[in-house]
Amino acid sequence: MTGIPTVPDDKHLRILSTSDLAGIDISLADVVDTVQGAYRTLHAGESDNPRKLTVKPRDGHSVSYAMLGRDGSRDVVAIKTSYKHGLDKDRDAQHYYTALTLYDDVTGLPLAMMDCSRIGSLRTPAVSALLARELAAPGARSALVIGTGTQGRLALPFLLTTLPDLDRLMLSGTHPEGIAAVRERLRAHFPDRDVEVVTDVRSAAAEADVVVATAGPHTPVAVEAEWLRPGALSVLVGHGLAPSTLHRADRVIATSEAQMNVTGTDMADDDGKLPPVDAEFPPVVAGAAVGRRSPGERIFAYNSGLVVTDIALGHRFAQLAIAQGLGTEVPLWQ
Repeated sequence: MTGIPTVPDDKHLRILSTSDLAGIDISLADVVDTVQGAYRTLHAGESDNPRKLTVKPRDGHSVSYAMLGRDGSRDVVAIKTSYKHGLDKDRDAQHYYTALTLYDDVTGLPLAMMDCSRIGSLRTPAVSALLARELAAPGARSALVIGTGTQGRLALPFLLTTLPDLDRLMLSGTHPEGIAAVRERLRAHFPDRDVEVVTDVRSAAAEADVVVATAGPHTPVAVEAEWLRPGALSVLVGHGLAPSTLHRADRVIATSEAQMNVTGTDMADDDGKLPPVDAEFPPVVAGAAVGRRSPGERIFAYNSGLVVTDIALGHRFAQLAIAQGLGTEVPLWQ
């Protein structure tokens, strides 16, 4: 049985597949506003975002996460699971699965279970763009994105959404199909813009006001602190920044200090330690904490996923999907 039932019940679960979500049209500005709202609700104490659970075998060939949360503005409870296999292999030999299950905390009924890959591919660059809007130096005009994978492909369109005055867009990547995909996504949202592919990353980093590192763990790129210009903002999503950019930063901002301490261990110093965070991002975006203090300070920002942002964006997609009659009803509890 396909389609979304008019009246939800406690016997069925609505499944939204990859193809269901792929057909939903949502603007970059809508995504940014949704994610921003989730941060502000969390800061207001209306949402809950516990620390994620992590399981990783000793040889490091896979990693899995479980994240539970509640969005107080939407009265939605959700759990997200994420599993990646083949971390010791090339990207095309890896397997990655992530799912989000939403429950209505007013009626107590399930809302939907969905593939979370598109949610993550939009949420993460939207967060980077919000970090850039709040933390980039005044008058920032140039950006460098490192990596052309899933997170790198929408990084520039989202940056232009929050920083429309950027006039130089640079990209460091080695995969031709990834570079082509970055260009395709950029032109789809900003037809008159193009990206400059750079091979001298040190020189590019020295000229960038914003550096967003989204590369995979096998990247040879590792931007050092001394490469960055005064006032530069470096945002770590995946890989591409050396630990010095964190330890020698004038200011450190994290979406969550607890999350950084769990997932950012590859940035630890020789003693296995990470520096303290100067501010977390939810109060910064809510206007309750200071982000940048002066134009010349170098800021390091750690972008780790908070499940409340997945819940907010997942719920937005569920609303749009239900309105379009998308999804499959599964009699899971019969």
